[in-house]
Amino acid sequence: METGIHNTSEIGRLRKVLLHRPGQELENLMPEYLERLLFDDIPYLKEAQAEHDAFAQCLRDAGVEVVYLTDLVVESLTGPEVRQALLTQFLDEAGVKEQGEREAVEAYLSELDDRTMVSAMMAGVRRSDLRRLGGRLSDHLSGLGEDYPFAVDPMPNLYFTRDPFATIGTGVSIHKMHTVTRNRETLFGRFIFEHNPAYENAPRWYDRSAESSLEGGDILVLSPEVLAVGISQRTEGDSIDQLARTVLSRSKTFKRVLAFNIPKSRSFMHLDTVFTMVDRDKFTVHPNILSDITVFVMELDGDGQMKIRQESGRLEDILKEHLGLSQVTLIPCGQGHTIDAAREQWSDGSNTLAIAPGEVVVYTRNYVTNRSLEEAGIRIHAIPSAELSRGRGGPRCMSMPLVRDDP
Repeated sequence: METGIHNTSEIGRLRKVLLHRPGQELENLMPEYLERLLFDDIPYLKEAQAEHDAFAQCLRDAGVEVVYLTDLVVESLTGPEVRQALLTQFLDEAGVKEQGEREAVEAYLSELDDRTMVSAMMAGVRRSDLRRLGGRLSDHLSGLGEDYPFAVDPMPNLYFTRDPFATIGTGVSIHKMHTVTRNRETLFGRFIFEHNPAYENAPRWYDRSAESSLEGGDILVLSPEVLAVGISQRTEGDSIDQLARTVLSRSKTFKRVLAFNIPKSRSFMHLDTVFTMVDRDKFTVHPNILSDITVFVMELDGDGQMKIRQESGRLEDILKEHLGLSQVTLIPCGQGHTIDAAREQWSDGSNTLAIAPGEVVVYTRNYVTNRSLEEAGIRIHAIPSAELSRGRGGPRCMSMPLVRDDP
């Protein structure tokens, strides 16, 4: 059965990728609420869009088909009942506590066409939008006594399409995100993989209704047999247990899950900010994990029971063993220099997007790390990132591969 998804490695030739072009949600960021919305600064939307367009064009020039999140969600609204189901669940999760305000938000969104409605959901709903369109005095009075200017929060992290769901083999894991702010993003993934004709047959490895958090930046498909998952600030052990059991028992190729225990801090937010795969035997890494790292190897025995063993040692030795490699080259962020590594880690120097073996997309600003990649024989495509990087995510964070060639 065709699932529309094929992703069996980090480095197989990229054929189709999902992006989200930043929109009005970035213009709904305010200094007072940045921490709540997981931002450290406010990108300038016009320049962020220009940089993102350059990213998309870079991928197209490399022969990659680019599809956009908004388009896939709109294509998923296959009838009035599906549209209403999306609207109802969006309102349920939007945090609108007052019934009159919920009715006003529903009326506001209901009047919009499909594309405009989806964009408005992503952008957030300002209280002033409701008052301006209201035909009753109560609409205009609603929220006047409130300091908070939004009826529904924006979703400014949406351009990091890596996190709300992940493609693994021919299936997908739809995530329970660590924060309320980002968990609403996964609703769009649910409707894509339940109603979009191109993707509705994809097996489900994990579901957003789960109790514990799992995020896509912690999932690396190292080979058709080996999946890596980070035990991180945003991905919990219970989630990895559940994902590993489902993938190992139901997928056709995966034999082993490697659970990497990484520091629980914002600068090491996900596994893909610590290391990424750039070639069959080459990886970018943050220097702080070049000493010993702890990995839990998860496999099913002949009776389908999970067996877990702990391994500690050098990252390169662990990768060599489990990927069957005779040698591994680790390329440290910032060439291993304390200051350069810290600065370029902050702007995702280790977060590369491989579009083919030995060919990656990187940010221009991480020039020290980029020089190391080139010296290691990696072909780089450097994209502008002055505004995009303010969201704390790199090219891998901004992309969700849908189709790759086998490695």
